[in-house]
Amino acid sequence: MAQVQWKVFECPRRLKAKMCWFLESFRLIYMSLCYNQFTTWNSIIDTAFEPMFWIVDHTAHYIGVIMVTMVVLLTTMVVMVFYICIFPHIVYVTDVFWCGFHFFFSHWLLVNIVFNYFMAAFTKPGHPPQNVPEVVSICKKCIAPKPPRTHHCTVCGTCILKMDHHCPWLNNCVGLYNHRYFFQFICYMWLGTLYVSIAGYDVFKQHFFGNKELIVPAFFFPINIAYHVWTSDSEDNLGMNVTTLKLLDPNKDIFLGQTTESEIKATLEDQLLHNAIILQFLLCAGVTVALSLLAVWHARLISEGQTSIEQHINNKERARLKKKNKIFRNPYDFGIIKNWKLFLGLNKNRSFIRHILFPSTHDPIGNGITWETSTFKLDHSHVLDLL
Repeated sequence: MAQVQWKVFECPRRLKAKMCWFLESFRLIYMSLCYNQFTTWNSIIDTAFEPMFWIVDHTAHYIGVIMVTMVVLLTTMVVMVFYICIFPHIVYVTDVFWCGFHFFFSHWLLVNIVFNYFMAAFTKPGHPPQNVPEVVSICKKCIAPKPPRTHHCTVCGTCILKMDHHCPWLNNCVGLYNHRYFFQFICYMWLGTLYVSIAGYDVFKQHFFGNKELIVPAFFFPINIAYHVWTSDSEDNLGMNVTTLKLLDPNKDIFLGQTTESEIKATLEDQLLHNAIILQFLLCAGVTVALSLLAVWHARLISEGQTSIEQHINNKERARLKKKNKIFRNPYDFGIIKNWKLFLGLNKNRSFIRHILFPSTHDPIGNGITWETSTFKLDHSHVLDLL
């Protein structure tokens, strides 16, 4: 008689074996087609973010136009509010000497801000020529020789001499010929926003807080803002004064009388100035903080004789040499004083007062193709010696 053997309990085991075989086969095919022992996590991350990089590269020009327009419009708004509201207040509360000081100082800042921004945005950063005597490598995208400190900009689609970065606020690359203008614009814009914040602080405090009780000094306005938002009700809006309430409800009795059409029209103008003063101070205070961080970052790079791109390259090289118990030395670092002189383009015929404190279109030192280094020197016999 035949014996019947049930194999129901072997089904999970066979299914598991089949799945393991399928996964191993898939792994073998994947490793056969895609394996590369030189692949790192950095290359994998770059590949994963490649679609986002493509979108940024192909839309940066349009974004740059929008950002440049924003800079021009916001700067114009701040200047107009300063002339209409803040400077008359300064004239009213100060004497002749301080009025003259504010007049000349504010216009000196304005001229430097406009000049350096215009030059940074419309000066070509510099491109390598076709015949380069000092060739370090070949650009993989331009298929052209690359001098030292030259990098390819994917937004502009060309190589840039001594490229620092592509700035959307300028809609231009920051390179050899406009790097100084870019940094001076940051410094003068920071000084200008700080000056407007300090000069317009009293006017802002009157319009923003009025007679309200301040839990901390008015300078720490974010804390006071949070406090009044938390404690105010629907009818006690933050920063609202009598003219604002008249604007919101023209039929409301104020000072035991009815508001007229002429009063409403005047109230609209008052409310516009009221909002403009508050917006100006908050904008200038925020920009001052942001530009402080940006200026410190670029000042550190300039003091070390490197650009933003070179900083990342040098960090990788420093880490690589550290594993070999070697010390990395930046070949373009000549010390803080000389680094700043080279960056600002100062020599015996150029002074800091004339060429930095006032608008100047002087060229940088060097041609961006051949570079003096601190680690090598060329003697009269044209022999390259290691220092």
